[in-house]
Amino acid sequence: MSSTEFAGPEMTPLRLREVTIPNRLWMSPMAQYAAGTDGKPTDWHLVHYGARAVGGVGLVMIESNAVGPLHRTTSADLGIWNEEQAAAHRRLTSFIAQQGAVPAVQLLAAGRKGSHQVPWEGEGQNGPVSVADGGWDVFGPSAVPFGDLSVPRKATSADMDEVVEAFARSARMAHLAGYEVVEIHAAHGYLLHQFLSPLANQRTDEYGGSLQNRMRLPLRVAEAVREAFPAEKPVFVRITATDWAEGGITIDEAVTFAKELATVGIDLLDVTSGVLVRDLEARPPARDGVNVEFANTLKKASGLAVAPVGQIADLSLAGRVLADGQADAVLVGRALLRDPYFALRNRAGDPAAWPARYHRAL
Repeated sequence: MSSTEFAGPEMTPLRLREVTIPNRLWMSPMAQYAAGTDGKPTDWHLVHYGARAVGGVGLVMIESNAVGPLHRTTSADLGIWNEEQAAAHRRLTSFIAQQGAVPAVQLLAAGRKGSHQVPWEGEGQNGPVSVADGGWDVFGPSAVPFGDLSVPRKATSADMDEVVEAFARSARMAHLAGYEVVEIHAAHGYLLHQFLSPLANQRTDEYGGSLQNRMRLPLRVAEAVREAFPAEKPVFVRITATDWAEGGITIDEAVTFAKELATVGIDLLDVTSGVLVRDLEARPPARDGVNVEFANTLKKASGLAVAPVGQIADLSLAGRVLADGQADAVLVGRALLRDPYFALRNRAGDPAAWPARYHRAL
């Protein structure tokens, strides 16, 4: 059989600006909390991400990298705010590219979800780390904490200006590091999502109240990143479609935000939902492809390419989503933690898809 007989819609290339991604099964960014105290990637990151690149995904999205030391979630977060870190990232980008995948990186400011423990220690992501214990002060749109984490101070104009510049600087560092794509994290309850949602943003100035005001900081960041990153390379935004909570972001507000992102030159929406509030009732429903319909809605409304993430653990589901035109790519998370060769599982009879060193197993 020829390799084309094994190729479904998920195996077709996608071109965004001047970057061609060889297929449409992509690795979602998932934090490893394995960085050194300097925020640089370690051997764990090289092996972890390298295995997924060997495993056939078209794009490897490196986990969220803090845009500054005070924008981390934990002291074990990766960072990409200086040239030394950028140089260390080149081990990752070089190896990923050598395997034929596109190296990408997600940029993050944690806001009120910062300075907590790593997931497997103490109270994990619900356990605050005080300044006295090596943590740092956190800020958000308002003095409203996330669960049991530290109460954030209300962000000042200077804080917001620093956030914009920090994202732009990290975009420049990402290019220096060899990344072909950057993604702005504006979801999962982190700083930009906090400004977007009325559940976290109780401001009464030009950054709070109306949706237009709540979008102001995220759009400033999007504009700054798009300007800082080379014009031939795409910029993604991880966007929340709904907070799954009364009084939070709705799909209609997400549509408006998506349209604004299109006007500033964003290339693709990584569509997710929830995780803004610590409330069991506000969790996304446990169903396959939970964000696919949202992605399709945002795609039609904004004209942007979209890639849903969340509960896509089956290759046949990924193929159907793409074949139906509901999305332009799919981002796979936990399934790739369980199996680095997930993207090749339906191509066992196609030696050309597998590394030559593994052919004796086929």
